[in-house]
Amino acid sequence: MAVGVSSIELLSACSRLLDLLNAPQDIPFLSSLIQREIIYRLLRSPQGQHLRAIATSGEQSHRTARAVSWLRANYAKPLRVEELAAVAQMGLSTLHHHFRSLTAMSPLQYQKHLRLHVARERMLNDDLDVTSAAFEVGYESISQFNREYSRFFGQPPKRDVKARRLALAEATRD
Repeated sequence: MAVGVSSIELLSACSRLLDLLNAPQDIPFLSSLIQREIIYRLLRSPQGQHLRAIATSGEQSHRTARAVSWLRANYAKPLRVEELAAVAQMGLSTLHHHFRSLTAMSPLQYQKHLRLHVARERMLNDDLDVTSAAFEVGYESISQFNREYSRFFGQPPKRDVKARRLALAEATRD
């Protein structure tokens, strides 16, 4: 993972891509060109080395990125690290090492973060109750979900969702 300051040129390209939404007839012709420019600008940035490493087929980071993608698609399933290592075509210790260097967390922590974020989003956007959200993202124990949610977001799910909805309502009123 890398964070950096965006250049004016990169922001301009992103803005032009968004502007295409106002001219749908131009999308088929210009969108791929602007996307290529964005990729070029990202590759030329100080963080470009990270993107190149992920994109380079056969490298450890590419294999790790495959594991991350698999986890994002299968976050609700029970995690078997052996299965994840097979997806990444790596040994267990190699996977753990590279996964942590790419995401700054273990595969299990990453899955937990994904589950909690998706559950929060489902409760906020789809008005799902806590129990349904917990089961939907793969938790088998509501009390465990409540503990982990509170630890991660700072308050229990119901209170957090209520507070976020209030904050959103206040922000839209202003």
